[in-house]
Amino acid sequence: MRQWTHDITGFFFPRYCPVCGMPMHIPGEVICLPCELKMPRTNYARDPDNPVAQLFWGRIMVEGATSLFRFEKGSRYQPLLHLLKYKGQKNIGTFLGRMLGADLHETPFCRADFIIPVPLHRKKEKIRGFNQSEIIAKGVSDVTGMSLNSTLLFRRSNTDSQTRKNRFERWENMAEMFYLHENEGVVSEPTLLLIDDVVTTGSTLEACALALSSIPGVKLFVATVACA
Repeated sequence: MRQWTHDITGFFFPRYCPVCGMPMHIPGEVICLPCELKMPRTNYARDPDNPVAQLFWGRIMVEGATSLFRFEKGSRYQPLLHLLKYKGQKNIGTFLGRMLGADLHETPFCRADFIIPVPLHRKKEKIRGFNQSEIIAKGVSDVTGMSLNSTLLFRRSNTDSQTRKNRFERWENMAEMFYLHENEGVVSEPTLLLIDDVVTTGSTLEACALALSSIPGVKLFVATVACA
């Protein structure tokens, strides 16, 4: 019945894969299966010395860092995050979060007591209607069963876009930008998994990690959907 309804709906309102533009015929499909299989996956979760982890060497202590796939300018996969962040297609965030969660399965990343999404400033979140990192984090939680905590970490102010900044400017833009909610208790000596959509220089994640590192005995992991 569901497939029949989908076929009728698809006849009048066809759905196309946001990666390749081909029609999609499976109910609930976010991208087509060939594009899912061809996604440039990194497999970094099982390599402790991977390029994403190296971004944080000498900057902040993390137990591990990884990204699901490589994000290259002009790539056919680039529209996925654009549609999520700017077109409100939250189903893409859930889909990518679940893929990331499956990628982290049976790795040390799944030892976290809480998943912590990188927060948006409340004004930006109000305008956008959601935090894309929290949507992704919920997808990770769905697959791994790890608890989501969206109230521990906050952003102090609404910063300028990082897109056109160099590495130092990005770090300077994010310095002391995040703080912890004083009344939000966590377990003793927690292990936390910090989640964001994309990592480029690591400045935003470093600033978040610095705030979280003030928790006594904390251990931090970092995971993103994409690395640029």
